[in-house]
Formats: sequence, structure tokens, C-alpha cells
Amino acid sequence: MSDLPPCPECNSPYAYEDRGVLNCPECGHEWTAGAEGSGQGDNTKTVRDSNGAPLQDGDSVTVIKDLKVKGSSLVVKVGTKVKNIRLVDGDHDIDCKIPGVGQMGLKSEFVKKIND
Repeated sequence: MSDLPPCPECNSPYAYEDRGVLNCPECGHEWTAGAEGSGQGDNTKTVRDSNGAPLQDGDSVTVIKDLKVKGSSLVVKVGTKVKNIRLVDGDHDIDCKIPGVGQMGLKSEFVKKIND
């Protein structure tokens, strides 16, 4: 058996290592070997786009799928560019203002980061 530490989120003993990152198969938590006892990086969540690129406040993204706007007949079309995003906690982890639609929340799995 290996000497890997249990998951810091759910204490699962089934953690495994993949490319230098420890993973928990039960809750999906990822962490590095030195970070579990530090207390610093545990509360920060990295938001990633559909390709796995990390997102930050102020980034520009493009929508990769037609998205229906709930409660209206509007549709956010593929290729719509969204500038100056803001990351928030919750199911929809991006707050933004979309031209022609207005203020709304997006899921990071439906956007791709663009380099300005």
C-alpha cells in the first residue's frame, strides 16, 4: 500500500496521485502533497474553463454552446464574447454582463478563455 494522506475534504483513504496532484475518487477534491496541512490554499477554489484553463476576475471568455436564458425567449449564441467576468461561489460561478441580454450568471463549463 502507498503512504498517501487521506482526503482533507472527506477523509477518504482512497486518494491517488496523478501527475503530482493528489485526487479523491469519492468527492473529486484535488490537492498537492504539501498543501493539506498549510491552511492557506484549502479555501481557494480554482475556476477552470471548458479546456481546463484557469479563469480570473477580469478575464474575457467566449461562449461555446447556445445557452437558453431561463425565464425568457432569449438565447446566448455560440461565439458570444463576454468581457470582464467576475468569479463567484455557487453553481453558476461566473457573473457577467452579456451584450443584448444583460447581467447573468454562467457556468464555467460553457465558456472558453480568450487571450486579448
